[in-house]
Amino acid sequence: AIEGARTGASYVLATGTGSGKSLAYIVPIVDRILRERATARPGVKAIVVYPANALANSQVEELRKFLHYGFSPSERPVTFSRYTGQEKPDERRQILADPPDILLTNYVMLDLVLTRPDERSHLMSAARGLHFLVLDELHTYRGRQGADVAMLVRRVRDACESPGVQVVGTSATMASGGTSADRRRVVADVATRLFGTTVEPQHVI
Repeated sequence: AIEGARTGASYVLATGTGSGKSLAYIVPIVDRILRERATARPGVKAIVVYPANALANSQVEELRKFLHYGFSPSERPVTFSRYTGQEKPDERRQILADPPDILLTNYVMLDLVLTRPDERSHLMSAARGLHFLVLDELHTYRGRQGADVAMLVRRVRDACESPGVQVVGTSATMASGGTSADRRRVVADVATRLFGTTVEPQHVI
């Protein structure tokens, strides 16, 4: 997954629960942020979208272990914030005033960020040239919800003026029939339609 991420191609992680999917996209994100730290402008480099706040909350705790522990606030090499609607007004104002490298959110809040003028002007402007857009738990985006999220991906790409954003999807299960190659083709087809960019079968891990 990490080798695939380095190609810049969009990809899907379809492995079992507890297999390390989060690290398989967080490592490439953090790696790129660190490598470009000296030359990149401040702002949001990655947006990670969860279908439920509980998943975002769990990820915040995991990221603290790797990116906060052992660093003073002024020394942290990579910043991240949760922005899901659970935050207090002071927390929201702080995020808008000083957007993080990695923004953790849900698809409903991300839609609101695109439509609320204050949040759009701060967060979407800060995300101009966005490198990564991650959709966790792809199998939850079906039917009308899937269509909404597919449109959301396209709107984010346009708002961030980032046609080449690397889209990453994760799911424990997406296809079960046929051979491994058959399953990869099915997942790649679904991801291509959802992401609005081509996902090759070899980029289904």
